[in-house]
This record gives sequence, structure tokens and C-alpha cells, in this order.
Amino acid sequence: TVAEALSYAEPLLPVVSNVTGRIAAPGELTTPAYWVTHVREAVRFADGVQALRAAGVGRCVEVGPEAVLTGMARTCLDDTDVLLVPVARKGRNEADALLTALGRLHSDGAPVDWAAYFAGTGARTVDLPTYAFQRQRYWLHATDGATTISAGAGLEASDHPLLGAVVALPDSGGVVLTGRLSVEAVVLGRTLLPGAVLVELALTAGEAVGCTALDELALATPLVLPERGGVQVRVVVGPENGGRRTVAVYSRSEDASQDWSTHASGFLVEGVVSAGFDLVQWPPVGAEVVPVEGAYEVFRERGYGYGPVFRGLRAAWRRGEELFAEVA
Repeated sequence: TVAEALSYAEPLLPVVSNVTGRIAAPGELTTPAYWVTHVREAVRFADGVQALRAAGVGRCVEVGPEAVLTGMARTCLDDTDVLLVPVARKGRNEADALLTALGRLHSDGAPVDWAAYFAGTGARTVDLPTYAFQRQRYWLHATDGATTISAGAGLEASDHPLLGAVVALPDSGGVVLTGRLSVEAVVLGRTLLPGAVLVELALTAGEAVGCTALDELALATPLVLPERGGVQVRVVVGPENGGRRTVAVYSRSEDASQDWSTHASGFLVEGVVSAGFDLVQWPPVGAEVVPVEGAYEVFRERGYGYGPVFRGLRAAWRRGEELFAEVA
């Protein structure tokens, strides 16, 4: 037979036999009869996993094209202390999946030869600072106006960092979201709320009524914040009409001495809005490159100062009256 024509040797590492469901004894795997039995008999996978656990194994790595055995092994264990890691997953980039597996093993305490992994890349270890970490937090916190919600006022709290409360409108099915804003970008020496934030506020309001797509949004008066204090903000979503809802963003000074100003208005819809053009080829066919080097310096000379967070323009093209851009 084929099995008899092969040569056998003792394994260098302990091997769990799928025939017996236990760690193989010396000489057990080196006979043709064993491998004939291995083909004919049932695989005792669950017993093998239990044998590994009994031997003190706390990490199992699946080396194969999928993560099928990882899922099977998890059902064979009564506890969750064993780390089960596949090195490949269907539909995922192989290098990313393998690196994720290495990261999980490393974080669990398994030794990883990182010198071999980074060989040839020029990467090197660096010394940590010799002084103690200050442990100072730099997370942004919502203002008191956005988080203090009175239950007696009949308001529903919002988990949005800028919009603190939601009010449902029973007569129309719309909603009003309210809050106090303090986001900065300097335009002509004034503190201006970026247009991207207005888009985000409109989308947040749409989610409250099941409309997750913004079909259209026209920007009107810039939302300028005062040097001291803040502004009250309202985002209003109107009733449903033919699958669309109106949305508008308003503000007024905190002391309520001014009338409400409209900063943006548009329409919300359910589902996904078609782009109106295809991006099968990028840059688009027939589009000419528009230089963007030094664009933000030009903006600053015209009175529009953007900090690093807002400098996302990477490339631009023009085709007739159409303008295409890459923003990251």
C-alpha cells in the first residue's frame, strides 16, 4: 500500500491524535497501520481539544484557509480562558488576518519574534521616557448645556456630544434636537462652525426619524460663535412627505436676545442616495488636474484659516462645471 511505502519518524513536538483523542505515545504515529486507521475511523476532535486543555494548553492557533476549527473548538470547551486564534479568515486580507492573530497572541502574553517580523524594514526599539507619565486626560467633554437634561421638562436625552436633548413633535412626526455648540475654526478673525459639522448635525437628526441619508443640504448664514459664552442650537426635522423630510439648523445667542438664524436647510431620505455619477474610473474620464499645493495658504490670505484637523484636501480635478476632490 501507499502507507507502507512511506518512511516515518517521531514528531519533534507533541501531537494530539485524532484517532484516540489524546497526546500520541512514542511510536504510535510511525506505523502504516495507524494512518490507515486515521483515514477510516471517525475524527475525535472534541476529545483532542479536551486533551489539550488538560495538558495546560491556553492558546490554540488554527493554521488553515478558514476559521472553521476555531469555531468548533470553542464549542468543545466549557470555559472561555483558552485563546483561540485563526491566522486566516475567508474574505479578509491574508496579511491583515495574520498580523491580527500575532497581535492577539502578543497581547495574551505569547512570545513573538518581532525582530524577525520587522527584519529588513529598518524598524528598531526605542527607550521609553525615564520620567513618570503624567496621566493627564485630553478627551473632549460635552458642555454642561448639552448634558444636563431635566426629566421634569419632558425631554429625552441624546447621546450626541453636541446635541443634548430630543423632542418629538406629536402633530407632525418630526423631531427637534437641541444643544449648545462650541467648535472652532477661524474665518476672517471669527470663530466659525465648520460646514461639515452642520452636515453631521442634520444626519444625526435624520437618524432620530429613520432617515439616514442626506439628499440635499444648502448652507445659508455662517454660524459664528461669540468670543465668550455660546449659542443655542436647534435642528428641526419636518413631517414625512413622499419619502422625504425637511431638515434645518438654527441658532441664536445664549441670552435669547436675538432672533433665530437659519444656517442650513435641506432634505432627508431613507436608504442610500445615488451619487448621480459613477466612479468606475478615478480620476474621472476627461477631468483635468487642479493644483492643490499651497491651497490652504491661499485660503488663509483670503481670511479663511483652517487648522490641521480641517486640512483634508489631497487632490482635485475639474471637468467642465463639475469639480472632483479627494478629501481624507
